[in-house]
Amino acid sequence: MLDDFLTRGWVRFAVDPATRAWADHARHHSLSAIHDPQHAPWMQCQGTWFIGVDALDNAASGQLPGGPPLAGPALEFIKNHIGPIPQLHKGQLSVMLPGYPKPRDGEGEAAFRYRLNRDAAHVDGVKLIPGAATRRRNVDEPHAWVLGLPLNGASADASPLVVWEGSHAIMRDAFAAVLNDHDPTTWAQIDITDAYTSARAKVFETCERVTVHAQPGEAYLMHRLALHGVAPWGAAASAPPGEGRMIAYFRPEVTSLADWLTAP
Repeated sequence: MLDDFLTRGWVRFAVDPATRAWADHARHHSLSAIHDPQHAPWMQCQGTWFIGVDALDNAASGQLPGGPPLAGPALEFIKNHIGPIPQLHKGQLSVMLPGYPKPRDGEGEAAFRYRLNRDAAHVDGVKLIPGAATRRRNVDEPHAWVLGLPLNGASADASPLVVWEGSHAIMRDAFAAVLNDHDPTTWAQIDITDAYTSARAKVFETCERVTVHAQPGEAYLMHRLALHGVAPWGAAASAPPGEGRMIAYFRPEVTSLADWLTAP
């Protein structure tokens, strides 16, 4: 399994009772979060995408109020092969709804085409530089890993996660060529746009695009440098009425900036 993670850039874990118990409890919290008026700004793409950053009110351990601990083989894999589980942020609630994608508020035609045709593919921790005259990028909030926990049953074509297998190695080499000569504490000030754009094009040409589907009780772990996105909602896709496809994500930041390029 470790070889798969290091080679493909992601790995899926089979149904586990502890993971299922957490997901079942989290589902109820998630339904409340989706319909909370305070979270209305998170409903984007004309009501087809609930972004849900920090939407779950979990403790640093991942446990939700009144619920079971966050546990299972995915957490054990991280502890055994990547490092201790850090204090977790409030979980992200990713909800996709029928009709996704629609244009996002303020999204230009080219950006929408990229969302539709390239799944809005990106690497977490690489963000647009605020205020830049053109679309320039730097390293911001680099993650240690990305853990996905499905919260309800949805069909495989209900806007699943998309990963380009092996892309993490290409992205790592491209970023290292730009960043290795600089102190990690300065990385946020370095423009990595050209390296990112070139590496992304190479990924599209050479890496296999795969969709990742899982059900409650399963989990999947994605490498922090993997190029990934979300597929459009399929014509025959299905999910529980009024819920959409719901997945909770944990993406803790690296404890040491250098680990972003050097850790497994």
